Order: sequence, then C-alpha cells, then structure tokens
Amino acid sequence: MNQFSLEGKIALVTGAAHGIGFAMACALAEAGAKVVFNSSSQHSLDLGLAAYKEQGIDAKGYVCDVTDESAVKSMVADIEATVGVIDILVNNAGIIKRIPMEEMAVEDFRRVVDVDLVAPYICAKAVIPGMIKKRHGKIINICSMMSELGRETVSAYAAAKGGLKMLTRNICSEYGEYNIQCNGIGPGYIATEQTAPLRAIQPDGSRHPFDKFIISKTPAARWGTPDDLKGPTVFLASDASNFVNGHILYVDGGILAYIGKQPK
Repeated sequence: MNQFSLEGKIALVTGAAHGIGFAMACALAEAGAKVVFNSSSQHSLDLGLAAYKEQGIDAKGYVCDVTDESAVKSMVADIEATVGVIDILVNNAGIIKRIPMEEMAVEDFRRVVDVDLVAPYICAKAVIPGMIKKRHGKIINICSMMSELGRETVSAYAAAKGGLKMLTRNICSEYGEYNIQCNGIGPGYIATEQTAPLRAIQPDGSRHPFDKFIISKTPAARWGTPDDLKGPTVFLASDASNFVNGHILYVDGGILAYIGKQPK
C-alpha cells in the first residue's frame, strides 16, 4: 500500500492559479488527487486553467472571493455536488502589504487579516462538516516564517500568519477525534516571479542586497523553489501523516534554526 497515494481524493487549493499554490496543486494531482481551485477574477482563473492543461492536469476552477462566506459556501456546495466531498483543503490564498506600521491604514491591516486569517477560517468551516461525515480530512494552512518572526513593514502579515498558526492548532484540537488532521506549511523565501526583482543581478554585476541577506541567513545558502514545497504538501495531504496533527512544517532551508553568521 502506498501511503502517499492520493488516488480518489478531491483537493481544494485556494488561490492556486499560479505561484506556490499552483506548484502544490500540481503535486497533489501528480499523486492522484482531483484538483479544484479558485481565483479572485475570471482572468486569473482562465490563466490558471490553461497552465494546468499545459501540465496535463484536468483541474476545475471557480471564481470565488474566499473572504466572502456565502460565496465559499456556494463554491463548496457546487464542488460536493459535481465533483465530490472535499478530502483535502489547502488554504493557500494570501496577500501581503509592506507598509511601516505607523503609516499603514487600518483598512489595509484589516484587509490582510481578512485574506490571510479569516478566509482560511471560512474555508475550513465550510469543508469540515463533509470531513466529519467521512471521518477523514486533511487541512493544510500555508503559514509563514512570519508565524514565528517579526520584521519591518509586515505587521499585518505577521499578525495574520501568527493567528493562522494558532488556528491550525485549534482545528487540530477541536476536530482531531474525527480523523481530521490540520497542519501548516511555513515556506521560507521562495524563488517565484514575484520575488524575481529581489534576486536580479544589479547593473554593477553585484547581487541584490536582499538576495545577499537571504542567502546569508539560510544554511542551505539558496532560495527555495516551488518544487521544494511539493513533497511536504503530499505528505501532509496523504495517509502518511495520519498521526501528524497541529504541526507547522517549516520549509525554509534552515532559516529558523540559524542565528546567522558572525560579522567579520
């Protein structure tokens, strides 16, 4: 028996039209799961569907605002009626606003918390009843190193991701008896299109200061890649992790274990 097989499972990955969400959804599909995802716009959804098709994956997509409880309920009901009861939920959708705290509007703070913390709560709340009936379910919350650390300009993001870490532990505490496992993945700094400007070689041939900073803080001495998240995602979505619950798996190349190099 292959404990890592996801054959016959239905996985909902939020915000998975591109980036790390797309990579994680592809990994679930490669392990046998039927992938369903959402985007906040039709344009993004269409791009995502084309990307999955290019990978040979028959994914189903929905336009859905995950901060809108009624919209999420409707999406989950549609998935259950047309695809089946959701076995795996990956709460990946998220945003960040890099603004110094004293300059950040309360509306911006609330928006980050709404997308990064309230939305995972809404999505988990919507799928848990089906998981209880099946007495089986996997919820994976995409946390962050900012679930553990603070940094300049990310007060809202760190507050939300710290809350998501504790929501993960509480879902475990509340629903573990129904054979529902809720865990988190905390990605380190991942090389994506969004972070490409931070890794670009400078006009004088030197590395970007932030690139040098991240490499110096990472024992692996490199940025992560979306593929680095595939194995952890499949593990936490599969029967191989049936006795792993309330855990945050940091996929960070060792950053959180490392105090950094001594200045010369």
